[in-house]
Order: sequence, then C-alpha cells, then structure tokens
Amino acid sequence: QLQLVESGGGLVQPGGSLRLSCVGSGSTLDFHRIGWFRQAPGKEREGVSCVSRTAISEYYVDSVKGRFTISRDNANNTVWLQMNSLKPEDTGVYYCAAGPSFSYGCSASARNYRYWGQGTQVTVAS
Repeated sequence: QLQLVESGGGLVQPGGSLRLSCVGSGSTLDFHRIGWFRQAPGKEREGVSCVSRTAISEYYVDSVKGRFTISRDNANNTVWLQMNSLKPEDTGVYYCAAGPSFSYGCSASARNYRYWGQGTQVTVAS
C-alpha cells in the first residue's frame, strides 16, 4: 500500500517561496501520476498541479501558472512543488495524491487519485 507524506509547509510573507515535498513509501512512485491539491477554509479541494508518471505531462491551474513548478525524482520516490511569488490566496492545506498504478497522463480531478497524504499547511500572510 502506497503511503504519502508531505512536508515543507509553513508561514511565509506575500512574495515569498516555499518548496513542498511528497515522499512515497510502500510502493514506487513511478507507477503513479502525482498531483498536488489544496483546500482553503470553506472552499472545495482544488487541483493545483499534476505530473504524469514519466513527467512528460504536467498540469497547472491557471492561478499558479508561472509561479509554481512541479518536479519528480522517481529514483528517490519524491515529488516537489516549488512555489514562488506566493499570494495570500495560495493559503490552504496542500495535499499530495497518487493515481492508481500505471495511470496515464495528468488529471486535476480528485476522483482520479487513489492515495492521499495527510496534508501540510501553507499560510501566506504579512
């Protein structure tokens, strides 16, 4: 059973940067598409970014394009989300998720992910 653990969240001022990490255990991440989702208080969970198994395909929600970068290191079972030029509206709990084994491409829909981490809080405030 694949397990995911996120880290790297915290409090940062507007314009600052954070790098989130997602480490997998129990299975190899290169079998799975990996997505980052976030949920702000009172809002639905939103797909922020995704990377396909071989990193050929990537997805970013419009609000983070040009500011966030997703990357993966299958050899180390790790996926990162580099977040630059952070804004208060980026605040929320960020979740790492993995699709079913041998899933293809990318998806921004939570229904296409089977395994979820516990989340890491990101707060952007001055």
